[in-house]
Formats: sequence, C-alpha cells, structure tokens
Amino acid sequence: MNPGRTPFRAALVFVILILVLVVFFGCRSNTGEGSDSRYKIAGMVFQEDQFFRLVRYGMIQAAAAYDAELLQANSLGKPDKEIQLVNTYIARGVDAIVISPLSATASVTALKRAHDRGIVVVTYNSTIEGDIPTSFVESDQRDLGAKTGQAAVRYIQKKLSGKAKIAILAFKSNLPEQSDARTGGFKEQVQQLPGVQIVAEQDAWMAETAVKKAGDILTAHPDLDILFAANEGGTVGSVMAVKNSGRAGKVAVFGTDVSEQLIDFLLFEDNILQAITGQQPFEIGFKAVEYAVKSLNQEPVETKLALPGVLLSREDQEGVRAFKKSLLELIAGSAS
Repeated sequence: MNPGRTPFRAALVFVILILVLVVFFGCRSNTGEGSDSRYKIAGMVFQEDQFFRLVRYGMIQAAAAYDAELLQANSLGKPDKEIQLVNTYIARGVDAIVISPLSATASVTALKRAHDRGIVVVTYNSTIEGDIPTSFVESDQRDLGAKTGQAAVRYIQKKLSGKAKIAILAFKSNLPEQSDARTGGFKEQVQQLPGVQIVAEQDAWMAETAVKKAGDILTAHPDLDILFAANEGGTVGSVMAVKNSGRAGKVAVFGTDVSEQLIDFLLFEDNILQAITGQQPFEIGFKAVEYAVKSLNQEPVETKLALPGVLLSREDQEGVRAFKKSLLELIAGSAS
C-alpha cells in the first residue's frame, strides 16, 4: 500500500458518497412538494351534452381544489375510442382514471390493465363488473325513475281518474343497467295503480331519434295519455313530438335529467312537460375526482356513493325558477 495515496482515496470516496446522496434525495424530491408531485388524473366522458359538461366542470373544480392535474377526454360513445384513450393514459403514467364506462363488461379489460399498473380507477354515472374501481359515484338511478313515477301517479289520480295508457322511451341498447333502473323505478310507481297500462317501450335517447320514435308511438296509439322518457334527449324528443302532433293538453310528458331547455319546457304554458327528475352532475364530477385523490392519499372513501335525484314539477313553478337560476350559474362557470 502507498500511504501517500490514502487522503486522495478518502476524498474520492467522500465525493462519491455526496453524489449518491444528491441523486437519492433529488429523486425523492420528485414525489414530494415539487411541481412533479401533482397527481395526474384522467377525466373521461363519453358524450358532449349538458350533463357531461357539468360533470367535467365538477372534475375541474375538484382538481383545482386538490391541486391535481386533470387530463380531459371524450370517447364519443365509441368503445374502441374508450379503449384507445385508456391505453394512452396508461402509457402516459397517470395516477388515476375517472371514467363513466360504456359497458359493464366490455370496458373491464382496458381498465383492468390500468388497475394492474397501479392506476386508481374511479367510475361515475356507470360502472363495470368486479372490484377494479376504488369507488363508484352515481345518481341513484332507480330513484330518478321512481320520483318521476310518483309525480306521474299524482297526475294520473288528479287528472285521469286513476287510469292511463303510458309509453316509454328508454336507452337500453346504450346503457342497459342504467336504463333498466330508471324505467324500473318509474314502472314500480305507476303500476301500483290498477288502471295503468304500459302500451309501448322503445329505445331513443337522442332528441332527433326520439322525436320520430315518439311520433310513431303517438300515431300507433291515438288514445295514449302519457309519454315517459328515461333521459334528457328522450324527454326533449317526446315533448317536441307531442307538440308536433297537436296533442298538447291531451298527452303529458314525464322525463328524466335536467337541462335549461327542459326547465323552460316546464315553464311553458303548453302544459306538455309535467315533471322531470334531474341528477347532480357537478357534484358527481367533483366527488369522483375527490375520491380519486383521497384513494391516492390512502384515505378512506365510500365504495359506492349514490346521490339522490332532484324532482322539478310544473306544479312548483317557483321551485323550478330557483333551480334554473342555480343551473345557469353552473353553466356559466363551466363555459368560462
């Protein structure tokens, strides 16, 4: 051994040790309070309507409240697009995916890949089979139909002497579980009256399609008393079909979901739309992202959160106007 080289070697070891510590703690700082520490959350919708716009606004507000980065996307109701987006977010290394899946079964495979990579999955509005989602945030779908059904029962008893022929517009071929829950809740209420008959049930969830389907039903059943639609588009189409047929005041429409247009229909003097039960989309979007962040922080969250529906009835014009004011404030916020 050469004694003269010992100080040099000691210094070299010291320098190497410092470099190792710098690298180690530098890497750790990326998961701390620095700019890279923000959770990346993918917020996915599958339709561009007022419901999903308000859901997205709720997501944006929750992301801001919890200092998370929100990556937004729309699958446009296409299963292949949904899979592509999930795969893209897996590749980008997001921390969580917040999604309203298009199918309880077909959406499982892609989301399982995300889950297996350690990505938190939170579903809202609709969900998938199995225990992949950490949490599921929704409106109580059966409650949406049931509350409208209760309003229809009151109408039938008061205006139609307890007897009514009813047709239903659903969206079973789009989201079967959700559609069945809404229509089931409605039927459960109205069929308590022995004088009620369900004479037709068809799918039509977009307004343009619903106008034609409802028009065909009105033609086929000239003695129809009520049209019930299980979503916003079906409700809009049903109202327009009754108006176009000249049967305003003879056929009443009861519906689901809330929009500015539907609220105006409740306020119109044509007496077509009688009642709707709306969801709370802003709250759904906010809670879904909030639960994603809490799950990432290993905080407890509810496995399932079902928010009650909000009934708006022609009989309560003051309540309808107050709700419209609140809705317009949310819409203005979502557009900013």
